[in-house]
Amino acid sequence: MVNKSVLTLLIFLLLPFAATRASGQPQKSLSLSECISIALENSSSIRKAENARQISGVDLLRSYGSFLPKVTSSATWIPVSVNRAYSATSSESPSELFKTRTETSTVDFSVTTSLNLFNGLSDYAALQSALDRKKASGLSLRRAKEVVVYDVTQSYYQVLLDQELLGIATENRKSSNDLLTLTDRQFSIGLKSVTDLYQQQAEASNSNLAVIRAETRLRRSKLELLRRLRLDPETEITLEPVDTATIARLSPETDIEALKATALVRRADLEAQALQSDAARWDVKNAAGARLPKLDLAFTVSTDAIDSYKMNSQGVNYAYPYPSVSRQLENGTDYAVSLNLSWTIFDGFQTRYAVQSAKVARMNQQLDYEDLKENIQIDLKQVAGDYRAAFDQIESTRTSLKAAESAYAGILRKYELGASGFVELSASRATLFNARSSVTQAFYNLALQKALLDFTAGTATIE
Repeated sequence: MVNKSVLTLLIFLLLPFAATRASGQPQKSLSLSECISIALENSSSIRKAENARQISGVDLLRSYGSFLPKVTSSATWIPVSVNRAYSATSSESPSELFKTRTETSTVDFSVTTSLNLFNGLSDYAALQSALDRKKASGLSLRRAKEVVVYDVTQSYYQVLLDQELLGIATENRKSSNDLLTLTDRQFSIGLKSVTDLYQQQAEASNSNLAVIRAETRLRRSKLELLRRLRLDPETEITLEPVDTATIARLSPETDIEALKATALVRRADLEAQALQSDAARWDVKNAAGARLPKLDLAFTVSTDAIDSYKMNSQGVNYAYPYPSVSRQLENGTDYAVSLNLSWTIFDGFQTRYAVQSAKVARMNQQLDYEDLKENIQIDLKQVAGDYRAAFDQIESTRTSLKAAESAYAGILRKYELGASGFVELSASRATLFNARSSVTQAFYNLALQKALLDFTAGTATIE
């Protein structure tokens, strides 16, 4: 009794906390467009694509900077510089050397600007390559958004489909339980055998198991949607149904040639790959520019000053007076203009290796472009065929559902009157359940095939 009292007390104490936690879970009612907006804002793949675009912009700025003069400056202050040496005190006795010590303090300033006049057109090739990659990064960002839109749309439809399937399974469970109640009453009055009762009990249990499985699938699909939205997994979401009228107005007619032409023009990833191939071609010219001479124009301004100069020779200290440091710096300015020509005659085959590497990279980029182009055409043909087949699937499943409903109604009537056995009724009910599920799946399959067709053709709308 004591243990039961303690357990009851704990339950009453913990109930408010459990209720508070349940009520504290965030609730969200979302439409498809809202899910897409959230995913576009939170997607890590889109953020990575945006970061890559920013890097390509900085790289483009660097390429522009190659055409501007380079400016460098330097300043040196030497507070103390000591030099010890031997020197002759007079030209009359050069063989007589004396040890000398000099101590100086100096200041130096210099500014150098240089402009490359020619470097084998490497700078121009690098600029063109950076321009192509900048455009390609923008197109890659757009394709990343299209991928997110399609992925979220697919997950959204999957949740709605699992909700419909759960509803069908729940309805089937209710029907099985109602029939179990009827069978139990008929068994009580002798109209049904105990075998029929046990079979109906097993059927009701199977129906309950189907509901549990449907609930599990729905919970998983919701978590997958939350994963793509990057929301708190504790968030309870309610999805708004899709516009069935819009899907019902879809036409099964597709012009595969027109879709191919549209995809080759509008697919952002194909255009980005073409730009990457062009950029690789400019990279080859950039590497080959090292074989030609370089010509630079340089202009240098420099000045220096001696703060102090002292010398000790034969024990005598000599101090040489100089004008002030500011005056020396002002009057001691030097200028120099130079043209520097350099040409690497042999660099140990480094340039040859760089050129060959760039050529291989260009060929690989071109192969990627051709592969992507062929894959788009093959995917379009396959997706267009699946899209047309989705309409036939809907018509077929509707016909099957109509026949299954009629058959189940007739067999159920016979079963209630005792003219039909349980095996026949169970098979008919399973056929009806599968027919209802097939119709629902066929409807959402059409919606998914339409989204996939737009995604493959590059006509998907980014909201």
